[in-house]
Amino acid sequence: MNTWLLPEGINESLPDDAEKLEKLRRQLVDRYATWGYRLVMPPMVEYLESLRAGMGTQLDLQTFKITDQQNGRMMGVRADMTPQIARIDAHRISKGDTKASVNRLCYIGTVLRTRSAQQGGSRSPVQVGAEIFGHSGVESDFEIISLMLDTLHSINVTELVLDIGHVGVVNGVAEYAGLTKNQQQNYFDMLSRKSIPEINVWVIEQGLSDSVGAMLEALPMLIGSNDVIETAKERLKEAGQPVLDALEHLENITQLVSNNFPEIKVNIDLAEMRGYSYHTGIMYTVYLPGRGESIANGGRYDGIGEAFGNSRPAIGFSTDLRTLASMMKHTEIKSDGILAPFTLDKDLDQLVTELRQQGKRVIRQLDESSTAVSEQQGCNRKIEKQGDNWIVVAN
Repeated sequence: MNTWLLPEGINESLPDDAEKLEKLRRQLVDRYATWGYRLVMPPMVEYLESLRAGMGTQLDLQTFKITDQQNGRMMGVRADMTPQIARIDAHRISKGDTKASVNRLCYIGTVLRTRSAQQGGSRSPVQVGAEIFGHSGVESDFEIISLMLDTLHSINVTELVLDIGHVGVVNGVAEYAGLTKNQQQNYFDMLSRKSIPEINVWVIEQGLSDSVGAMLEALPMLIGSNDVIETAKERLKEAGQPVLDALEHLENITQLVSNNFPEIKVNIDLAEMRGYSYHTGIMYTVYLPGRGESIANGGRYDGIGEAFGNSRPAIGFSTDLRTLASMMKHTEIKSDGILAPFTLDKDLDQLVTELRQQGKRVIRQLDESSTAVSEQQGCNRKIEKQGDNWIVVAN
């Protein structure tokens, strides 16, 4: 057995990659701060009830479980930081006050999942995200989408595709159709797979009315540009006001995105089921042409704080720091260090201290007999004594 092997899907970073990731992490935290988002740092493990609160069974399956040796309770290693941020807002910051002021929070941290989202992918991504708590409306929806797109633009990623939908449309149509719980599960499963032939056969088998059947058959085909919303208003008009309100809300958001981010291709998908079990409003995913998997996603999940005694409106997005770093243009790590000799000298020590206080990278040779030249230690300059003074010179 090779004891140096890591488990499949578990990542580590060597110096060059670690430096790139850390630089990007700092850049994003500072960027979010300019938008008013404050950084929080949740723990790696929590009691299981907290980690899976309001997030559906899928997150529970992704969570590694461990036993707390102090009290025997089950704990989980976080697979998603969203429930943790909701807990912090509901219980620690808002302190149970449902009318507390709006909170803007951001986070960056490693999560651990039982399975990767894709074949050969990471099970330990570095999750990056931001959330708005305490506001429900077009304004907060648009702000969080704007911050998500700004995150991607900050690393010069262009030609983005924003896939967006609204869970209220599917919910409203299913409710109008009077589907039983079992019928809903079957229909939603087929809808998530966009299996149109299967849906058409299923609708006939259920003996539904022509109007209801037409709407259920129409949903998986309501995909495309902003014109899809007008088509949906016509084809789903009998489903009731909640569906029309959801379409109106979605239309307002897409218009704002198109007007303010004309370079973004917006794709409406009224049959999108990703995160359906916990989202309560709009849902969105960002793709980059040529990459099969999404690079960022999010949505509205009002009421997630109810499990923590404080039900508040919430919306957010998340992405993966490693994914973002992989999309950045490759840049060589510059050799910008300064090599200082081993020599014990107070004047030399003072110069080294001053340089480090200025943010310069100074590497001391470990002994007088060291033969390593500056370039071998990542240095493009060195300190040498000229006369009575120590000075920095180029190699």
